[in-house]
Amino acid sequence: MDYSALLETVGQRLRADFEAKNQAREETLRLCREIIQYTSRATRAVHRKEFDATKQFIQEAREKLFAAHTLLKPYPDLFYSGYIHDAQKEYVEAEAMLAIVMETPLPTPEALGVESAAYLHGLAEAASESRRYLLDSLRRDQLDVASRVLDSMEAIYDLLITFDFPDALTEGLRRTVDNLRAVLERSRADLTLTFTQNRLRTSLEQAMQNGFGTQTTET
Repeated sequence: MDYSALLETVGQRLRADFEAKNQAREETLRLCREIIQYTSRATRAVHRKEFDATKQFIQEAREKLFAAHTLLKPYPDLFYSGYIHDAQKEYVEAEAMLAIVMETPLPTPEALGVESAAYLHGLAEAASESRRYLLDSLRRDQLDVASRVLDSMEAIYDLLITFDFPDALTEGLRRTVDNLRAVLERSRADLTLTFTQNRLRTSLEQAMQNGFGTQTTET
């Protein structure tokens, strides 16, 4: 039996399917690169306290992430291939950083439209990135801000350590949480040291003022 005509028909259909799938993949890869670029800009803008710019960058990332999700809706195997996870994680990090700094509620995964593992990774990255904001606050003598940021970091860590599931399900969350614990320990030590130094400086200043006052009175 001659299969040539049948195979040619099947081949044309399969090539068309693969061409459409490959086009969706290439377009999604481009979108994911742009998402990561916008979220990186958003994070830098947060540290500079340029919140209007931060929100604009996040909005750009959100729109591109939605476009990527739409493109890959017919191709679930591509959706779970990895690069969408990375883009979602970076997007969550930017949203969470803005919330931490501006003292607003953390957005939920449903509100952001992201997968659970990407959401948890994004929170962990945001908590780690918050260390830089904490240190900047310490340099500006804004101990109350630094203390509040540390509280937010610890709250995120307390949530993350409850997800003790296989790495195949959490995309290696345990390693990310271990890194966050080390960041938390250093941040807590930095804040404690600064508080201690400030108390010592205040005590010395008071002692010097009292001493000068006594000398003036005796004279």
